Formats: sequence, C-alpha cells, structure tokens
Amino acid sequence: MLEIDGSYGEGGGQLLRLAVALSAITDIPIHIVNIRARRKNPGLAPQHLVCVYAVGKLCDAKIEGLALRSQAITFVPQQKPQGGHYHFNIGTAGSITLVLQALLPVMLSGNMPCSVHITGGTDVRQAPPVDYLKHVLLRLIKRLGARVEIQTLRRGYYPQGGGEVRVTVTPAKLKPATYTSTKGLKTVSGIIHVTHLPEHIAQRMKQAVLEQIGMDDMQTNIETQILVQETAYGSGGAVVYWIVNGNTVFGAARVAERGVPSEILGRAVGKELAAELAAGAALDTHAADQILIYLALGKGGSFTTRSISSHAQTAMWLIVQFLPVTFSIKESAALFHISVSLCKNRT
Repeated sequence: MLEIDGSYGEGGGQLLRLAVALSAITDIPIHIVNIRARRKNPGLAPQHLVCVYAVGKLCDAKIEGLALRSQAITFVPQQKPQGGHYHFNIGTAGSITLVLQALLPVMLSGNMPCSVHITGGTDVRQAPPVDYLKHVLLRLIKRLGARVEIQTLRRGYYPQGGGEVRVTVTPAKLKPATYTSTKGLKTVSGIIHVTHLPEHIAQRMKQAVLEQIGMDDMQTNIETQILVQETAYGSGGAVVYWIVNGNTVFGAARVAERGVPSEILGRAVGKELAAELAAGAALDTHAADQILIYLALGKGGSFTTRSISSHAQTAMWLIVQFLPVTFSIKESAALFHISVSLCKNRT
C-alpha cells in the first residue's frame, strides 16, 4: 500500500483528487494522511467526500475514513474502472469541475463508455468554471485522443448549488502530444453569463476583458447569456475567455462575486490572457496543472507555460509514484518548458 502525505506541497484538495484517480487507474491501494492539512478547515469537505466516493464507485473500491472532516482515508480498488451510468449529488455548491478533475482520467481508463450526471456548483470561486473545462481543458486532451462530451444542463452558484452537468466519456488509450504557440492571427472567444443580475454586468465584464487584451490581429467570438430560472439556479455569473493559438488553446476565467465590480473581474481575465500572449505560452498556468496526468497517461508530451504553480509541482511529485514517467523542466526567457517522457528503467 502506498503511503501519501496529504500535506505535501500545496497540501490541498488537488492532491487528494489526483491520488484517488491514480489509485483507481493503476490498481495501487493508498493510505492518505494529513488531508488538506494546509487549509483553514482541514480534512474532507462535502465536495471531497463525493469525489472520493465517485471514483470509488467506478472501481468498486473499499474505502475507510470517508467522513466529513476526516484527515485520513484508505482507498483500495477492487477492479479496473468500469463504465456505465452514474449520478452524484454534492449536496452543496461544491465544485462539479473539481469532482471531474478526479473522474475524467478514471473514466478515460475504463473498460467501456461511461457517463456521469453531477449536481452541485458549476461556477464557483476557487475552481474552474464549467465553460473553462469545456472550452480549454477538453480541447487540450482531445489532441491526446480523449473523447469527452460535456453538457451543462443547469448552472448553479454559491451558496445554493443546484447546477447539473452530464459528462460522457469513451475510453481511449492516450497518445503523446506537444503543444506549441504560434505568431500571427489568433481567435479570441468567450462566454459571459449572468443569472438574476442586470444585463449591464455582463456587458461591462466583456468590455473590460477586451480593453486589457487589445484587439490587433485578432478575431473575436464572444457570447453573452442572460439566463432564466429554467437554465440556472440562484443568482450569479462568470466570465470565461479562451484564445486558440496554433495547435493549443489557453484561457482565463472569473466568477461573479458580490461587492466586486464587473470591471475588476473583466480586467483580471484580460490581464491573464495578455500575459500569456506576451510570454508566448502554449498553456495557461491552470491548464498546466491539469494536463500533467493526461500527458503521463499518454506516456509523453511537452508544453510551455509562463509559470509553474505549487499545484503543478505537487502533481508531478505524486504522478511519478504511480506511473513510469519522468518530468523535466527547463527555463528559458519568460517561459518554462515542461516535458513528460516514459521512464525506461521502470515497468
């Protein structure tokens, strides 16, 4: 059984999600201690309970310690990931996309098509909005051979939740891929949505983003959605932008916050995208965190990014304990070059 210190590196929920996913994929039992030890409220929150439970259902895992605020669990897969249809309810506004961070690699490694229907928060703080997942991460892993479809059935916001997302995955043997940026014409796309908020909030966010990016040599495709009760639960909104750049795509996002002006949210998104453009990065910092497990499963690949977060460093530390791969990082000018390759002295 592999012993994992959950306080390593950034010491948050990502380590837990990635650990149970890798355990399910590799059939390696794990014991995790000090779960979310670096957080204000350590241990398992409702979102983490659902995450571990959901991954466990796919591989029929025996789980010990799965309780609210538990700081240690044992996770023992009983079979390879299975396909089928599943429905998971977080029960709060906990992030659906964070649950999917754990589920997607497992579903791709399964023995037959798999679909999950998850209820919770679609656009909440400190998590990727569902449109970022759909238009950035899924585009990136498609190049590796992943076949994933996502439907946003209803949006849900903090504190009520109530959003619904359906994801369907066809298992695939992932292949290596290299992501590179190019100069020249780029397309800026985006989705801005608000529910039970004035329409001018969406327009102000849109304008603020574009002012920060600058529009030279760019085509734009921006969608504004004013949602009603049938398609969203509660009040809220989000702004998600992405730029298709050569054979890759990078993005940035913000969720509407009470008391925070729309212009501030829009400018933050615009500044992130402008920084990626100026650096010539292939992947944004958030995508760089999330793509690592897929490149490892594909046994190779590379990309550039303008910074390496503690999440990415933690992910690399954890992945090599399960899979026969190695990561290398080289810094050049304003970019980090990250490559993943098969470790020949391991099987």
